[in-house]
Formats: sequence, structure tokens, C-alpha cells
Amino acid sequence: MGVKNLRIAAIVAIGIALGACSEDDGAMVRMESGQRFEPEVLTVSVNETVTFVNESRDAHTVTAYEDGLPEGAAYFASGGFESESAARDDLAEGLLSSGDSFEVRFESSGTYRYFCIPHESSGMTGRLVVEE
Repeated sequence: MGVKNLRIAAIVAIGIALGACSEDDGAMVRMESGQRFEPEVLTVSVNETVTFVNESRDAHTVTAYEDGLPEGAAYFASGGFESESAARDDLAEGLLSSGDSFEVRFESSGTYRYFCIPHESSGMTGRLVVEE
């Protein structure tokens, strides 16, 4: 392949990548090796959907701290649990394997704190700031 064709291929690849990034699909939090959420703190707008994607080989959960939600905000946890205690009691149901994802739409403004049940003691926690 000549230099000109390589440049064209690179420009096309960059355009495809930028097009994928510019779609308004909401925000993403990655669960990565090293037992962490990336980014650890994310700011989004009210009614925005956040997708949590497990990019590590370990299974993880996305579990809200009940005392870490804005007043009146809906509880969220992978596995569809309605409370933190229910999520903790049925760990297997909430686990996301490598490549799995979980989406949450945030309808109330405020700060949301969440964690991964199996890796909470390792500091796998995150925060979402939802703004008007």
C-alpha cells in the first residue's frame, strides 16, 4: 500500500472513530483491570443515560450505596435490585462478566455514590454528579 493510500486509510479510520464519539449515546464508565471504575468521577446531565461496561477479566457489580443517593432518587444496581441489602444478598445475580454492560438513566440531579460488591474493600467505588 502506498503512502497516499495509508494516509487515506488513516483519515477514514479517524473519521469513523470521531463519528462514533460524536453520537449522543450518553456517557460511559468502564470497569477496568486493577479493580477500578474509569472515570472514578463522572459528571452528566439530568436524563442522561450512563453505560457501565466491564472491560476487565473479573466479574463486577454496579451497586448504589443507598445512603449515597440524592433525596428522592431511584435506586440502581446491576441485577435490577431495589435495595443495597438485596444486591448484597444475591451477589451472583448482579455480576457483570467481561464484555457485559449495564445502563442507568439518571432523572434526578445530585451526587450518586456506587461500588462493586466483590471489590469494595479494594476501593472500587465511583461517583456520578448529575447536573440540571
